[in-house]
Amino acid sequence: MVANNVDPMPDAPLLNAQNLTRYFHGRKVLHGVHLELHRGEVLGFLGPNGAGKSTTMKILSGNLAPHTGRVEICGHDLERAPLPAKRQIGYLPEIPPLYVDATVDEYLIFCARVHGLSHAESKAALEKAKTDCELTEVGDRLVGNLSKGFRQRVGIAQALLHNPAVVILDEPTNGLDPNQIRTMRTTIKSLAQRHAVILSSHVLSEVQTLCTRVAILHHGHIEFNQRVNEHPDGMMIQWVNNDHEPDWQGLNGAISGTALGDGSYRVLVEDYDFAADAVCELTKQNGWKLRELRKDSSPLESLFVDLTCNDTSIPR
Repeated sequence: MVANNVDPMPDAPLLNAQNLTRYFHGRKVLHGVHLELHRGEVLGFLGPNGAGKSTTMKILSGNLAPHTGRVEICGHDLERAPLPAKRQIGYLPEIPPLYVDATVDEYLIFCARVHGLSHAESKAALEKAKTDCELTEVGDRLVGNLSKGFRQRVGIAQALLHNPAVVILDEPTNGLDPNQIRTMRTTIKSLAQRHAVILSSHVLSEVQTLCTRVAILHHGHIEFNQRVNEHPDGMMIQWVNNDHEPDWQGLNGAISGTALGDGSYRVLVEDYDFAADAVCELTKQNGWKLRELRKDSSPLESLFVDLTCNDTSIPR
């Protein structure tokens, strides 16, 4: 039967992962990962290569068991009650599991029957998924003859056929051209109206555009988990002859600052205009020479770099 998508409780998370740990060859690659996801949320799941992102996605989708911890999907424990839990999961891996010798309709009907839908339910689910993913014009074409953009849409369609509560998308725009990316973004935005979505991507501008919340994984730890609109603006500053780091908390409009070397700083600000005026006044009072003062146009990228690239520690 098609999943009815009813939440276990109105405010309960559709996905609740607690204390996930995982070892490979005696090395701990996940350290107590915790994630929650509610309907209407699009979670951008980020991390550098080797952070444990793919491992986490496999655990959340039921393709890999954690060594400790648990995952609940709509209140169903993924280990103890795998069938009702997996009925509420739609998963698109980085390489879509497509049968290139089948037509789009044949492939999607097959996937619907694998999910346990009846013949009549499969036909209805097929038409809805094709409409949602803009595939109505290519139903009779071989999957192997489609462009990569259309193949990605077919991959998303197979993840939606059974009307799951949670949709997990691993690099859905990887390798697409700019026009295909725009179409895929529209499709993903529409999913959030009916589902909870996890989106893994290396394209930070895409995450900034599509996601309501961002989680950053590094060395198997969740280092950041916050709503996108709660992340403060950024400012880039460079002084030529300043050897003393300012008191950022005492600077009007500023929150904190990070030294980047050569008199450069990345500063998180509550109000850019107030902070910019304060920086100019501070520069004048101290007789410093200001080389650069600008708004950080990509605060998410700056945050990602600060949490990952500037980290010299070994994995914990």
